[in-house]
Amino acid sequence: MKILEIYSKEIGIIKAELYEKKTPKTVEKIWNALPLKVKLNRWGDELYGNIPVKIEPENPQEECEVGELAYWLDGSGFCILFGPTPASISDKPRVISPCNIFGKIIGDPSIFKKFSSLEIELRRGT
Repeated sequence: MKILEIYSKEIGIIKAELYEKKTPKTVEKIWNALPLKVKLNRWGDELYGNIPVKIEPENPQEECEVGELAYWLDGSGFCILFGPTPASISDKPRVISPCNIFGKIIGDPSIFKKFSSLEIELRRGT
């Protein structure tokens, strides 16, 4: 099982389990690019930022579960989904266009609700 660490001085280390069976190509490309520094901005209950990784569609979807991580296909974006977004049609997060869902936060993702922006480092975890 691959674990992604999301680190910032404001929150410490948050771990996420990567979906190696659901989106193996997406996981592998992101894993091989680590570590990455990402500047995140907020859109509803989603934090997103560009990463220098190009990935093709792999089981893309728009509606997600709270706490999932997504790769936004239209903008090479890394997304943390922790609640409804402006595109949501229910209490679930919904991205603006299809994404590859590649992982999920271990524990409570609501810690991200207090940030309008956040600088993070993505790195390989244990």
